[in-house]
Amino acid sequence: MTTWTDHTADRDRPVSLTAPSGVDRAAHHRLDEAWLAAAWSHPSTRCFVVSGGQVLIDETEDGRTELVMTPSFEAPLTEAHRYFLGTDDDGVSYFALQKDTLPGRIDQSARPAGLREAGLLLSPRDAGLMVHAVALENWQRLHRYCSRCGERTVIAAAGHIRRCPACGAEHYPRTDPAVIMAVTDDQDRILLGRQVHWPEGRFSTLAGFVEPGESIEQSVRREVFEEAGITVGDVQYVASQPWPFPSSLMLGFMAQATDTDIDVDGDEIHEARWFSREDLRAGFESGEVLPPYGISIAARLIELWYGKPLPTRAV
Repeated sequence: MTTWTDHTADRDRPVSLTAPSGVDRAAHHRLDEAWLAAAWSHPSTRCFVVSGGQVLIDETEDGRTELVMTPSFEAPLTEAHRYFLGTDDDGVSYFALQKDTLPGRIDQSARPAGLREAGLLLSPRDAGLMVHAVALENWQRLHRYCSRCGERTVIAAAGHIRRCPACGAEHYPRTDPAVIMAVTDDQDRILLGRQVHWPEGRFSTLAGFVEPGESIEQSVRREVFEEAGITVGDVQYVASQPWPFPSSLMLGFMAQATDTDIDVDGDEIHEARWFSREDLRAGFESGEVLPPYGISIAARLIELWYGKPLPTRAV
């Protein structure tokens, strides 16, 4: 039986949003109000606005894409929704400011972008800052009230805790573990599915959330069986990826099927198919099959099986 490692090319290429950013989150400073105040007022400090999962990005003269950041003294006013993201090796501190709208730009060259677009364009430093800020913003917007007593909570720890003034409970940013898996059979074909709301031809790996009291390996087997009717045996962990849409951590696996008869659930998965490498190449090149979104770990899992970067449609 052929295993996925036999076909891996460029195996060490990082998954999107996981490359070292060079920014230390410096969590020990989050409760030090004096340190935070000094960091915020320092002339080297940089900040950016996050709103509805979007930030402003801009293209430089040499063709790079960067987060639009400003010194803190030029930042729009906000006290409660100012989140400390960390410091770099040069001692520069970074903050995100949560606002209802993104600020306008005098030069009109910057544009708003979400993580699915910007994550592929930004440097590891900027992408790391953005994913941290977007995750915090999503959590802050959705968890304003205490789950214990219902009182409105207040922000603490530079955006990383919400405290209840009524019952004293502390609430921390939520992360939902989810599994995503490239399933192969004894002919070394890969199982890809199409969700009901996806465009015709869009195929990707299967995925789903880990349930309470369930191991991640059990979750892989359950999700594949529920969605496609396929039984899975061996499960191998590959890599993880932060996925704040709104609050997931994707745990990537390669999984070995013990049967091949597909029976889709019809609720989440509309269609599932086994693909050989030739099937997938021909489908991508003809446009009959659309690849998963480039920022997703799904594309990387498929590439690990495929053995090289995925082909594109012939022009």
